[in-house]
Amino acid sequence: MRSRIVLFITIVISFLMQCTVVNILSIGYVKPNLLLILCISMGLMRGRKAGMWTGFFSGLLIDLFYGSLFGFYALIYMYIGFLSGYTCRVYYDDDIKVPMTLVAIADLLYSLAVYALAFLLRGRLGFMNYFTRIIIPEIFYTVILTFIIYRIYHWVNYHLMTSNKKESESIWVIK
Repeated sequence: MRSRIVLFITIVISFLMQCTVVNILSIGYVKPNLLLILCISMGLMRGRKAGMWTGFFSGLLIDLFYGSLFGFYALIYMYIGFLSGYTCRVYYDDDIKVPMTLVAIADLLYSLAVYALAFLLRGRLGFMNYFTRIIIPEIFYTVILTFIIYRIYHWVNYHLMTSNKKESESIWVIK
């Protein structure tokens, strides 16, 4: 229960940081995607289910405050969190290369989905302009910020989950 409350607080703090502090750090209308980093981090550290729910609630917050089509971002973030959860058991938590690679791939897929469903369907066909001026710089900016932010999420997750692991490994707990 405590881990769910801390995860919800982490989602809200990341969303608030995405809406306030990251706007100040934007370079040429390009902003890093903190909620994407959070979805991938929770999927990597806790598994598919936690990544999926983290992505759903992160996307739901974006849909509530900024989305024109309700559920669009919730669906995209939910899939990203779920798919990143597949690598939960095959990598070490301290290794930063896997999260950075997954963030780069997920940010590319996220940006392509936003372009296809938000711009392409409206008749805006300037893909190469969007790709070179928005997608590529956002990927680099998000991956660089992943190097710092992932370590914070890893620290929170490690200190949060140690008490749950001790309870689950106890001989007095019935499984």
